[in-house]
Amino acid sequence: MNITKADNDSIQRAAEIIKRGGLVAFPTETVYGLGADGLNPIAVAKIFEAKKRPAFNPLILHISDRSWLKKYSSIQNNKVDKLIDKFWPGPLTLVLPKTEIVPDIVTSGNPTVAIRMPDHTVALKLIEASGTPIAAPSANRFGHLSPTEASHVSKYLGDKVDMILDGGKSSVGVESTIIQFHQNEFYLLRPGGL
Repeated sequence: MNITKADNDSIQRAAEIIKRGGLVAFPTETVYGLGADGLNPIAVAKIFEAKKRPAFNPLILHISDRSWLKKYSSIQNNKVDKLIDKFWPGPLTLVLPKTEIVPDIVTSGNPTVAIRMPDHTVALKLIEASGTPIAAPSANRFGHLSPTEASHVSKYLGDKVDMILDGGKSSVGVESTIIQFHQNEFYLLRPGGL
């Protein structure tokens, strides 16, 4: 079992794993995520392999600072800004037009990318220390219940993950709400923790 209590030292070690192209399970306020460097296609492929996730199912990029948004999305819109002002950090994922820096494997070839800023200290510190957006679906086998504790991740994926950061139980306990912005309108793609 590779569960490690989340503290400054273990977060730094986890960030090094991310930088080297490894997989780290980490807590967010919604559920535990299975994370890899979101700009490294080979690392991202490991997520699909570990979860047995279909390649047509895009991933969410997790960022630690709102200023990162302009690196990964070409959107500049007051409506989007208002949503971000109110709900980030938090359990809201926005699907927006992507920039070329985002690998197609993350978006399953779509011209859009799903982005969110989690409301969890461990997640934010990990992303910041990694210096890259972290692509992370829930840390479970595809089609199974999403994990809200480190022990759940170990049960589902223990041998597939380089490190599991234990940051306690997820406070929301369900996935993020996903909203797409398209042609100046919002569309609810997935109800969730918002």
